[in-house]
Amino acid sequence: MNSAASDTFGRARFGDADDIPQHTLKILVAGGFGVGKTTFVGVVSEVRPLRTEETLTDASTGVDDLDGVEGKVTTTVAMDFGRLTFSGGVRLYLFGTPGQERFWFMWDQIAYGAVGAIVLVDTRRLSTSFASIDFFEQREIPFVVAANVFDGARRYTVEEIRGALDVDPEVPVLLCDVRRPDVARGVLVTLVEHALRSSGPR
Repeated sequence: MNSAASDTFGRARFGDADDIPQHTLKILVAGGFGVGKTTFVGVVSEVRPLRTEETLTDASTGVDDLDGVEGKVTTTVAMDFGRLTFSGGVRLYLFGTPGQERFWFMWDQIAYGAVGAIVLVDTRRLSTSFASIDFFEQREIPFVVAANVFDGARRYTVEEIRGALDVDPEVPVLLCDVRRPDVARGVLVTLVEHALRSSGPR
């Protein structure tokens, strides 16, 4: 990270509602069902996150793919929302997208105005990530891939994950534990830097 980026993103300021940011950016947190989007937004948000989670019911049987996440009992039915302000005057508004296919019709509305996206990946269920990657590639929205390291899951290298997902070489691929605020903030910094590079002169 260069010195300018370090000055801008080096420290997150929590709870300073009176601070007026110089720049506000809309960021999406996307991925398949159960990959950790709600956790990601909640762990970095400086305000109490807005969540639209509902309990899974028998109505989801045969509709929602619970393979690999059989213990999950809730699901996001609209979006998650959080906010994070960095000391350099940059404020991020975070929107977590619903992961289930039956709620994908909302993605275009949620994505409007976004400068970039994080695609969270569960390496046990890589196929659930393809729809998110295709969505952002087709709309030319810069994104990074963040593989959430679940307890007990087999570990893969960044290059193995990149190859399996077939993403372009310039797309950052990271390993992360979304339960750790410092790690989640690092993913956000990487995304913003990637989005700035992607929007610059070519």
